[in-house]
Amino acid sequence: MRRSFFTLGLCIPLTICALIGCGQPDTSTPAESRHEFVGTIVAVGDSLTAGFGVTEFEAYPAQLEQKLRADGYRYKVVNAGVSGETSSGALSRINWVLTLKPDMVILETGANDGLRGIDPELTMHNLQAIVAAFKAHGVTVVLAGMRMVHNLGAEYTSKFAENYPSVASAQQIILIPFFLAGVAGEPLLNQDDGIHPTAKGYGIITANIYPYIVEAIKERPAASRQ
Repeated sequence: MRRSFFTLGLCIPLTICALIGCGQPDTSTPAESRHEFVGTIVAVGDSLTAGFGVTEFEAYPAQLEQKLRADGYRYKVVNAGVSGETSSGALSRINWVLTLKPDMVILETGANDGLRGIDPELTMHNLQAIVAAFKAHGVTVVLAGMRMVHNLGAEYTSKFAENYPSVASAQQIILIPFFLAGVAGEPLLNQDDGIHPTAKGYGIITANIYPYIVEAIKERPAASRQ
C-alpha cells in the first residue's frame, strides 16, 4: 500500500545530496549578467527544494525563475536545497546563504524534524531564528508551511503544523500555507517513493507558490517588472 505523505518525505538519506545549481544556465557575459537581473531569490530547503530525483531544471526553483521571467520579473532564483536537512541544519547555513546576496529567501524546512520526531518547540525556535537573521540583513523571507503525517499523533502533528503560521505572524512575513498543496499523496504527481514530486508535481507547486512570491516582490521597494 502506498504511503500517504503530507509533508515532504524529504528523503532522510545516508548521504546528503550536493547543492543544486541556479534556475537557468548562464551563457551571458559577466557584463550582461549584471544587468539581466534586478534581484536574487534563494530557495533554502531540503530535498523538496533540491529536487531529489529530478533534473535541476525540473525542480521548483528553476521552474519558478522561468515563470517569473516570462511575466517580466527579472529575478534570478538560486537553488540552495540540501536533501535530508533539518531546521537546525538550515540555521547553521545562514551565513553561507548570505554570501549569495539574496534579496529574498524562500524558506522550506522542518519536515525532516517531524519525521525524526524532533520536539516541535525546537523547530519553532529554529524557524524564528532563521527568519530573524535574514530580516536583520534586509532579506525578505517567504515561509513555506508544512504538515506532518498523521500517524505521529494528533497532538504532535497539530503542534508541528501550527509552527508555520505562528512564526509568520510573529515575524510579519508572507506564509505559503502548505508547500505541497495538491501534490502530497497524489501518486501521479510523485515519484515511486510516494514522497518526492515529479516534474509535473513541481509544476503544480510552482504555480501554487507563485502568487506569494510575486506579492513579496511587489512589497520590496526596488521591485521591478522591466
